[in-house]
Amino acid sequence: MKDCNSCGKCCIKYSNGGLSASQDEINNWEVNNESVFNYVADGKIWADPITHQPLTLCPWLRKESKHQQYTCAIYQDRPDDCRVYPMTIQDMIQDECEMLEPADLTNLKQAQLDLDELVALSADY
Repeated sequence: MKDCNSCGKCCIKYSNGGLSASQDEINNWEVNNESVFNYVADGKIWADPITHQPLTLCPWLRKESKHQQYTCAIYQDRPDDCRVYPMTIQDMIQDECEMLEPADLTNLKQAQLDLDELVALSADY
């Protein structure tokens, strides 16, 4: 499995209403990061701060034009949904994740073990 190349496919796909945040996360943003909390409406993320209508793209996703890569402006405060994605190799296949290598597809069990390890490490960041 390759390292993430920050292609943004997962962020783009799931930021259109596919993410959620726990009440604890929302409460934390309310107290510690008002700029993030402003994009929460009726317990759902990501919403326009003025109209409270759902956004079609995560407001924290930044495209780095030089390298055609994406970064997260709230990486340290990102929702748990983002911290633990992807959960399964099947998610990665479905989402055309660029981390997958041909060898991963021939040994799905080992690929899942590798992914579990990566997710555990990235959840701490």
